[in-house]
Amino acid sequence: MATEYGQGYGWDGEPGFRGEGAEERRHRLPAALRAPVEARSWREFGYLMLSLPVSIIMFTFAVTMVSLGAGLLITFLGIPVLAAALAGCRGLGALERSRARGLLGLDVAAPEPLRVGRQGAMAWMGAMLKSGASWRHLLYAVLHFPWAVFAFSVAISFWAYGWAMLTYPLWFWLFPVYGGQGGLQLYGDQAHSVYLDNPFEITVTALVGLLLTLATPWIVRALTLVDRVLVHGLLGPSRLATRVVELESDRGVVIDTAAADLRRIERDLHDGAQARLVNLAMGLGLAKEKLTEDPRAAAQMVDEAHGEVKTALQELRDLARGIHPAVLTDRGLDAALSAVASRCTVPVQVEVDLPARPAPAIEGIAYFTVSELLQNISKHSRATRATVDVWRIENRLMIQVVDNGVGGADATSGSGLAGLAERLDAVDGILVVDSPVAGPTRITAELPWRA
Repeated sequence: MATEYGQGYGWDGEPGFRGEGAEERRHRLPAALRAPVEARSWREFGYLMLSLPVSIIMFTFAVTMVSLGAGLLITFLGIPVLAAALAGCRGLGALERSRARGLLGLDVAAPEPLRVGRQGAMAWMGAMLKSGASWRHLLYAVLHFPWAVFAFSVAISFWAYGWAMLTYPLWFWLFPVYGGQGGLQLYGDQAHSVYLDNPFEITVTALVGLLLTLATPWIVRALTLVDRVLVHGLLGPSRLATRVVELESDRGVVIDTAAADLRRIERDLHDGAQARLVNLAMGLGLAKEKLTEDPRAAAQMVDEAHGEVKTALQELRDLARGIHPAVLTDRGLDAALSAVASRCTVPVQVEVDLPARPAPAIEGIAYFTVSELLQNISKHSRATRATVDVWRIENRLMIQVVDNGVGGADATSGSGLAGLAERLDAVDGILVVDSPVAGPTRITAELPWRA
């Protein structure tokens, strides 16, 4: 197993480079005070400001083209107009995804492409009209306009009033003086007038502006959260398409893993049991030739061949146990994991609390996961004890392996833990690694429960 403990290890256990050192501490302002001047706040505010003109263009185009196409449906011209309207909405949707990526940091994949069965304009128009992604783009163009008007009005009002009131002490003198009073006039009629002109009123105005300025970035973030939902839900791929892509990727991982396992089994058979059986056949042949000439030497050679047979049988048992042990099939995870723990070089305490046995495939993956993690502990952790806990929470099978070793395990550097995480991900599982330097290491695996 290729977990990185301490300096880091590969599958062969060779140490690798791992940078260490305390991160330099920096004194920073609280987030509430940093927000008004952060680049993120200004990018999100710019996004809302641009949303209004962009949404006007999208709404006008969508409503005009769809209305024209619907009115022309009594003739053949309505179909190409509607198809052109949907194509234009898809193009504007690509612009919106780019704008969200640049200003909001929201990376939304392009929707599923058109499925055009054959060449020709009619086939393209039919595919466009049957595409769910195209109609979602049209829906976005219609729904985003009223939201953009609301978000623009709220954002520009809070932003302008907040900064204007905060900086009021710097510019209130620009107002002309009327009857000995100057500054901003809040109220005035023929009877009396109210001006913000004395130090107390100017200070209160600035404090109110400060509160508005501090609150505005969070209001803007709340507004852009709705935009994120709209872009992700209407301009990205559908859940079904996303799931299909995930299943295709998982299928590739499963195929690659199965191929790697077959190569490993072939290598172990070729280099282990097969080589011993070849030597056994040669030894028995020599013993047969010496049987009449030197019975004592022949008996010694037969005895050596007997030892080779025992070794070959043990290697075959170990190989079969690594593929799918009989104890797992006959007695379940509790007995199988106890057997794995007994072969670990570190004392391991195993606790399995399951109401029933999971599906054989899930059971096999759980066994393989614990086996690999315990093998890694034996090779690299320098631990003195370890624990294995297996339990069920609702529809998930939970596995947790803890050791008191040197720590530093990392599942993001292309190590064996990364490969194990890919195996679990292929069946909708999760691998979480918590391994600070100097330990302890806590690795939690989560698998779907299938009875």
